Amino acid sequence: MADASVSLADLRGLRSAPELDAAGRASLHAALMPLLERCDWFTVGVMAPSADAAVQALRALESALGWSAHELDPAGEALGSIEGPVFLKANQNSGRFLVRREAGLGEGLLITGHCPADLDAEDTWGPLPLNFFAA
Repeated sequence: MADASVSLADLRGLRSAPELDAAGRASLHAALMPLLERCDWFTVGVMAPSADAAVQALRALESALGWSAHELDPAGEALGSIEGPVFLKANQNSGRFLVRREAGLGEGLLITGHCPADLDAEDTWGPLPLNFFAA
């Protein structure tokens, strides 16, 4: 699944994000952006091999979409103390994110769009590669 023919629907149910070539990345980006524009706010899930990789993926997404940076929830564990695979959950509504240790996950970025006024706009997209939004 490394070509331009991959669609957002093809990603549903995958355990890990596929590797994408430039054409595949551009095609998915073009399909995703209008869907994101319909939503009011987002939650993001990042399955990554480390806390650092998860936060980097979140920061790239925030930068690419012009979002304010999420803050680490003070109730969560310090990022430096987390070793191994993780799941990061960011909530744009609260502006915070948490990272938890999580073995056995795949790898990728999940974006859930929320739009209470238009429930048809709400969906979850991904898993996208961790570097999908990297410059």
